Amino acid sequence: RRSLGSRGHSPSPSLRRMNSVALITGGSRGIGRGIALELAKIGYDLLINYVSNVAAARQTAADCVAAARTAGKTIRAEICQADIGSSPERRKLIEFTQRTLSRLDLLVNNAGVAPEVRADILEATEESFDRLININAKGPYFLTQLAAKWMIEQTRTGPSPAPFQPKIITISSVSAYTASVNRGDYCISKAALSMLTPLYAARLAEHGIGVYEIRPGLIKTDMTGPVKEKYDKLIEEGLTPIKRWGTPEDVGKAVAAIAQDLLPFSTGEVINVDGGFHLRRL
Repeated sequence: RRSLGSRGHSPSPSLRRMNSVALITGGSRGIGRGIALELAKIGYDLLINYVSNVAAARQTAADCVAAARTAGKTIRAEICQADIGSSPERRKLIEFTQRTLSRLDLLVNNAGVAPEVRADILEATEESFDRLININAKGPYFLTQLAAKWMIEQTRTGPSPAPFQPKIITISSVSAYTASVNRGDYCISKAALSMLTPLYAARLAEHGIGVYEIRPGLIKTDMTGPVKEKYDKLIEEGLTPIKRWGTPEDVGKAVAAIAQDLLPFSTGEVINVDGGFHLRRL
């Protein structure tokens, strides 16, 4: 959990106060890693959450520091192990961020899991359903509650030197509205997750906290590796108007745009990063 500065140590206290801070759940690999790298390039200090792969988390932290340096920025990148499906560990994650980085400008709810076994909805188990709802929906919902309360406190005290304009971004999935009968538990968990954004956007607007959802489509990660051949064929046949897989970088760029306050008169918005999959075409 040692912080990583541009020369392997923490920057000065004055520099730390200048950088905005992002907490990214599930930030060590895949989409989370892509988000972390893009935020590093625009000068965000990072809290990279992971569940079990500490080596991947450390590597991502080091790569983010290097990416920031290349972009002419100096950042800190901390890592913290926590399972967002656990209430005590959600609290631990927020407390660790408070202790090490002192502020929170951006929460990115990215962590999520797929079913351990894809099963037809006529055969699927309650155990799998409960696991996915707990991690994919309940976890982000209550982590956002904790983060939002802290953000509200910070809007009152006014972190310096820049104005404090906190944001919350949830990474969902096209599975929120697309029926996949061999992973119904995953679809329902993402559909439930998609309600987080309008709820918190409505509640937090009075505090100046913007809330957004980014809805990725087919993104090339470890999670989609087992179905690559299937979707290679479907993409070639026109499943998406933009005929390629998405990348974690594509999602990261959307997060970075919000982080830079490029959507100042928007909240509660869904941003599709799906190659046009959501379009209905005749």
